[in-house]
Amino acid sequence: MKITYKGDYALKAVLVLSIKYGSGVVTIHELAKEADIPIKFLEQVLLELKRGGFVESRRGKVGGYFLAKKPSQIKIGDVVRFVDGPIEPITCVEKDYSGCRDVYRCAFRGIWQDVTRAISGIIDNITFEDLASQTKSRQEVCSYSI
Repeated sequence: MKITYKGDYALKAVLVLSIKYGSGVVTIHELAKEADIPIKFLEQVLLELKRGGFVESRRGKVGGYFLAKKPSQIKIGDVVRFVDGPIEPITCVEKDYSGCRDVYRCAFRGIWQDVTRAISGIIDNITFEDLASQTKSRQEVCSYSI
């Protein structure tokens, strides 16, 4: 599994929208600043996330972006697979793979299946609600005033 810049930016954009969930729309400029993403790249990422049903947009003077679902309904794995594709480190891990004569006696296939299960076990069990809560609590701990 390799997370591309596009995948990383998609995850960051969804996280910012999760943190701001329920507070209205977020402008692309605000989103770019919060997530530290170049606007031109962010435009492409948001179009893809919109196509995937993760975000929606509102046009006009008070327009912007917002999550299409509750943060509790979006898992890291959903976004990673949509933007960057399969998480398997090699295609022979797929259940019905038949491209190799050695697939059923291969010494490595079991290892790659274990790796896939381990990654899935993590990214498919963390929601953006979980991440938003963690991020908010870290921000509260770090903010202080004199």
